[in-house]
Amino acid sequence: MPGKRIQFDDDTWLALDVLARDRMMSFQELADEAFNDLLKKHNRPTDLKSALRQSARIGTAAHVASNKRKQRKRAKASS
Repeated sequence: MPGKRIQFDDDTWLALDVLARDRMMSFQELADEAFNDLLKKHNRPTDLKSALRQSARIGTAAHVASNKRKQRKRAKASS
C-alpha cells in the first residue's frame, strides 16, 4: 500500500486526534473515511469494481448518444 507523509498544524492535529479517540478509530481509519467521502463527492470510483461499473455506464451513454445523433441526421436527410 503506498504511503504519503502529510503535515497538519498543531490545532488540526489535536482536533483529529480527539475525534479519533472519541470514535475509537485510528488516524488511518479516519483518513480512509475522509478520502472515500471526498472521492464519492466528486463521483470518482473508490475500488476496481466501481471503476468498471462507471466505465461501462460511460461507454453505454456514449453509444446511446451516438445513436441519437445518427437518428437525427437520418431524419434531417429524409426531410
